[in-house]
Amino acid sequence: MAEESETFAFQAEIAQLMSLIINTFYSNKEIFLRELISNSSDALDKIRYESLTDPSKLESGKDLRIKITQNKEDRTMTITDTGIGMTKADMINCLGTIAKSGTKSFMEALTAGADISMIGQFGVGFYSAFLVSDRVQVISKHNDDEQYLWESAAGGSFTIKVDDSEPLNRGTKIILYLKEDQQEYIEERRVKEVVKKHSQFIGYPILLQVEKERDRIVAADQVEEEEDTINPDASKPKIEDIGPDTVVDEGAKDSDDHKVVKEKYLDDEELNKQKPIWTRNPDDISHEEYGEFYRSLTNDWEDHLAVKHFNVEGQLEFRAMLYLPRRAAFDMFENRKQKNKIKLYVRKDLLDKRVEKVTVSNRLVSSPCCIVTSQYGWTANMERIMKAQALRETSTMGYMAAKKHFEINPEHSIIETLRQKADADKNDKSVKDLVMLLFETSLLSSGFTLEDPAIHARRIYRMIGLGLGIEDEDVISVPDDMGPLDDLPPLEDDDGTDIGRMEEKNKPSPWPKNPRHLPSRQRLPSLCP
Repeated sequence: MAEESETFAFQAEIAQLMSLIINTFYSNKEIFLRELISNSSDALDKIRYESLTDPSKLESGKDLRIKITQNKEDRTMTITDTGIGMTKADMINCLGTIAKSGTKSFMEALTAGADISMIGQFGVGFYSAFLVSDRVQVISKHNDDEQYLWESAAGGSFTIKVDDSEPLNRGTKIILYLKEDQQEYIEERRVKEVVKKHSQFIGYPILLQVEKERDRIVAADQVEEEEDTINPDASKPKIEDIGPDTVVDEGAKDSDDHKVVKEKYLDDEELNKQKPIWTRNPDDISHEEYGEFYRSLTNDWEDHLAVKHFNVEGQLEFRAMLYLPRRAAFDMFENRKQKNKIKLYVRKDLLDKRVEKVTVSNRLVSSPCCIVTSQYGWTANMERIMKAQALRETSTMGYMAAKKHFEINPEHSIIETLRQKADADKNDKSVKDLVMLLFETSLLSSGFTLEDPAIHARRIYRMIGLGLGIEDEDVISVPDDMGPLDDLPPLEDDDGTDIGRMEEKNKPSPWPKNPRHLPSRQRLPSLCP
């Protein structure tokens, strides 16, 4: 007898999180598929690692894959993996509560209007499924437990019961009941587009169930019989699927004895055939593999002219492949064409563009930091002049204004203390505010202007409140408009690089140095009797 379903209440933070996701509009809803595929990939990694020490773990299924199935009639999308699966306790602990502070941090960033495209870094990527669905079912089978069904309609609770549907040997099946306005994800074209954009280089095969068409040879009398008995008014015969193993002679033609008809069938298509070859040893990669990867990445009909495959090891380790096309692009000299065509798969986050780089200064003694313009960057005066132009070019403004170098003094006590606090907790809001306060203050001291002085002022008020022991966020609040600390470019050594020139003239003070030159109403009070 099947076990009755049990109802559990979501942790308070999870309920608030789903409420924010459902009731707030986001333009980048496609990230749900990336997060669910990433979770499936993690589950496959876990079972593969466990099988290294215990090969019997894979007896329930050695095929490690991810499969996406769509049902237009039920308006559902199903993502199935053959990973490690979840027990009943795992479902309660992982899908209903989160022990870490990731959920709370994500909600703070969400309410402040931050981008949720990197929701996975908070550990709550599964809940992005509610961006496109109003009901979610999770069926999972672990080697050490029975098969269970987890279900929630994004309310304040979820149910768990023993599942008696189609058995899974091992793994997890996520069924999304899509919203009325999210039916685009039932289309094959849309799913292929999202997978290619976000999950093209997942290490396990991603299969999509697609509808294909093939020829089938049938007897002529069978076709006539079906036309007369099954559907006399139909222009084409109704043909049943005979299975994928049937072979049709390509040279076969219609005759009196047989007919060649078209029929539709379902088949699995692998969406990520191209593997991340940049992670392999260059000596083990053939010229054909380089060419195949180049064509899949650029859609070029010709082979590449040259390729440079290398890796860098140091404070920041990465591997890279640079291709040189055989022909120049037709629109190479157009100003509106994007120049940043190098795709980055080293990190999942994008570096902020406020400064060109952050370096260790060799000129600062008493100051913690300063802003230095690069050799071809705009000075503070030139930046103000260009911003005042009515017919300025926006693309040039963003490019030239970002050519600033943020130099820090690592021996300064402020920088050292901030580094220690950042190492202890990278999500510390006070550390982030202090770093941005240092950056904005150095902008002002170098004569530059701030994009939003009001945010800078509120950040100062917050720091004053913390200094006075006032920790009420409602009284002194700063919008969390900035990303995490690693949004700023990483530190780089300054050896052998073009330091540029430092802004020599700060913004002039409106007050004369000699107070006697002031009018009587503006004269400063004397501090001496």
